[in-house]
Amino acid sequence: MSDFDGLVAVVTGGASGIGAATVALLEKRGATVASLDLNGSPPCDVTDSASVDRAVAAVVERHGRLDILINNAGIGAVGDVSANDDAEWHRVFDVNVVGMARVSRAALPHLRRSEVAAIVNTGSIAGPVGLPQRALYSASKGAVAALTLAMAADHVGEGIRVNAVMPGTADTPWVGRLLDAADDPAAAAAALRARQPMGRLVTAEEIAHAIAYLASPLSSSTTGTLLAVDGGVVGLRLPPR
Repeated sequence: MSDFDGLVAVVTGGASGIGAATVALLEKRGATVASLDLNGSPPCDVTDSASVDRAVAAVVERHGRLDILINNAGIGAVGDVSANDDAEWHRVFDVNVVGMARVSRAALPHLRRSEVAAIVNTGSIAGPVGLPQRALYSASKGAVAALTLAMAADHVGEGIRVNAVMPGTADTPWVGRLLDAADDPAAAAAALRARQPMGRLVTAEEIAHAIAYLASPLSSSTTGTLLAVDGGVVGLRLPPR
């Protein structure tokens, strides 16, 4: 497919996992893609407005336009509501929620000049589904869902579509680190697979394809959508195996 030919996209957190898969797919389908990451070029810290503004300006200066923003940068947290101190609550929300606002704010003036502008936020089914030991992370991803819908309403009149992809548990480096830290990594991995009706983790490439669908000019009537890519966790209720 070449539906992104001539378009310029920014992917935050593009150095690994879902972000890296998205960068590769958008490039394959014709986009010019800038990966904004702490170790990217240009480097970008989504918790710092000046860093964000410089990075977005550098992309536009180099490529002359900005059509697509993928707000993918995010971090995790483990534990019940009492497990994380105030500093950790602020840190996770600063990256996962306010970080999206910062990058979107910097991108909006340029997106308004595009005839095919789209923003895709990376959420999680942890927002709408109660998962154990994910209180802080779930709260931040619930905020991402709400932010996505509010942004879609705010900017639909400007021709900017805003959607979110809502992955289930994915085979990413962060999940790998969680499993490595478990008392019994093999049992923990089996439990994660069993939680998803398809019986396996979602792949980063599958999520990237969903992101590309939402971002593509071919999806010009899709806005305000929270697209689950979760192996059936949200929509299916199966009898125990």
